[in-house]
Amino acid sequence: MFKAVLIEKDEAGYRAGVTEVDEAALPEGDVTVRVDYSTLNYKDGLAITGKGPVVRKFPMVPGIDLAGTVEASSHADIAVGDAVVLNGWGVGEGHWGGLAQRARLKGDWLVPLPAAFTPRQAMAIGTAGYTAMLCVMALERHGVTPASGEVLVTGANGGVGSVAVALLAKLGYTVVASTGRPQEAGYLKALGAAEIIDRALLSAPGKPLAKERWAGAVDTVGSHTLANVCASMKYRGAVAACGLAQGMDFPSSVAPFILRGVTLAGVDSVMAPRGERLEAWRRLAQDLDVAKLELMTQEIGLGEVVATAAALLEGKVRGRVVVDVKR
Repeated sequence: MFKAVLIEKDEAGYRAGVTEVDEAALPEGDVTVRVDYSTLNYKDGLAITGKGPVVRKFPMVPGIDLAGTVEASSHADIAVGDAVVLNGWGVGEGHWGGLAQRARLKGDWLVPLPAAFTPRQAMAIGTAGYTAMLCVMALERHGVTPASGEVLVTGANGGVGSVAVALLAKLGYTVVASTGRPQEAGYLKALGAAEIIDRALLSAPGKPLAKERWAGAVDTVGSHTLANVCASMKYRGAVAACGLAQGMDFPSSVAPFILRGVTLAGVDSVMAPRGERLEAWRRLAQDLDVAKLELMTQEIGLGEVVATAAALLEGKVRGRVVVDVKR
């Protein structure tokens, strides 16, 4: 038996809570992992509260991330005792996930835990930090350099935003952080932001084109915010879009793309190929300041997950949430 957060949906309604689960109930997979740490991401919050159609079958153990040690394996490239990390692949949506003390998974979904990180640090990074790194890599691929000009990060107090600010700042970019929580300006400047702007400047309906300002942007928000970011990009600027905190819609026009040559690069972390995952984790080990990682991280136990998920969706959680599944 092991402890897990379990989401159930039946005639009694939609509910989530910590319960004891028999290991025999674990789904099929060629690797069994003793989970050391997991995380709480925006998608996990949607799944646990039922406020988004994330979970595809019930019952479901949520948790799109985990770090742990292999206890059993029939996968040719994974041995018992290996330290591994999982991000995405539909885990916590259609396959039991990481908010549990055990997980059974497909070995092809796993990557080695980088030597630079402990399991806790890897989960302080989690899908949010790995996604932020993919966004930075996308900007680099499209020619955005520190010399290009200011780079905007929207939703900067969230998990992806916080890591993106820290990464870009360490790489030498001038980072402007957009947030709805101006009281967190000190936190964002400690991560490396040069300037803080109010998200209200970007969140209302805007014009097809605005004054050119941003050389690059990491957008975690979507909707009018993303439209306004695109409208205010510099000539040949690039936006890495990875989130929908404001909404899934994109009320924009083609003007930024055909008049300024702006690139809108979609960043998907869930199904990203293994090579990109390995490179993202290599870059995180190289380019992320671990001291700043600790600054943006809070730790909870399994029993606190449900309440914290609700607070996360209400915008009351700063940075990253690590879950110690052993408590």
